[in-house]
Amino acid sequence: MKKYFQSAAYITFIGITLFALMTAIKSYENPFSLYENPLVWIAIVALILVILMKELVNIVAQQKAEQLQMEKDGVNPEEVDHWAWAKKLINKWTEAKAVEEEEEIILDHNYDGIKELDNNLPPWWLYMFYATIIFGCVYLVRYHMLGADNQEMEYAQSVEQAKRELAAFRSTSKEAVIDAETVTVLTSESDLNRGKAVYNLNCAACHIADGGGGIGPNLTDEYWILGGGIKNVFNTITNGGRDGKGMVAWGKTLKPKDIQKVASYILKFQGTTPAKPKAPQGEKYVEEGTTAEVKVEEQAKDSIQ
Repeated sequence: MKKYFQSAAYITFIGITLFALMTAIKSYENPFSLYENPLVWIAIVALILVILMKELVNIVAQQKAEQLQMEKDGVNPEEVDHWAWAKKLINKWTEAKAVEEEEEIILDHNYDGIKELDNNLPPWWLYMFYATIIFGCVYLVRYHMLGADNQEMEYAQSVEQAKRELAAFRSTSKEAVIDAETVTVLTSESDLNRGKAVYNLNCAACHIADGGGGIGPNLTDEYWILGGGIKNVFNTITNGGRDGKGMVAWGKTLKPKDIQKVASYILKFQGTTPAKPKAPQGEKYVEEGTTAEVKVEEQAKDSIQ
């Protein structure tokens, strides 16, 4: 009676726990998040422990029954090799010969008393070798003869899929996605004040509070190392400057909204007069769409200077 009661309790616990886990997985958005739903992990651990304990009890009981049966049959349990099955399996997969059987495979080679054995290749190694041959043939036919997608084609397909998903997200998102292609200059006082705060906290140490330049270049003149304009400035802040000697990438630290605001604030430095302006660096930037006459006039001014 006690045995049946234990089995019923075990089955009931397993059933209730599985039902609770399935309900949690369907109900919670992140059911396997340890911080949001620790009870789910507690239930999983408890379920695993109960199953392991049950199996352990079964193994101990089976071993005890076998021991009693051997004693009944007059067999000494200590003389029984419980690892005979493992030894048999290892011998089958290695085809190793015992020391007593080496005379059967010894070769007629003798080098200063050192003799050579003609052992067979281990089956486990041989089967793996055959598997690599089959794999190589399949790979050759699939990719070099039938023209299956290679890594470059899969990458291109992944990029196209990502672009489609991004476009679909932009079309349904309540907030516009801000990147180097869609960014625009902000002019509202609140946005520029936020940009000023971000600039003073993160940028002023290198570019000076008035934009005159210190470790970093002057932001008040018309010369830019990586291009001027909102798109170039946004991209430079996000991805960083030149490798090894430019500023760090702020894309992982600042949100795109804040990068847009600080980029808009930086462009407000154009035409201002800092206290100690740094010498121009880079090339003079002319906004796209500028007429040819204006470009010629700008170049003439530069040549005169």
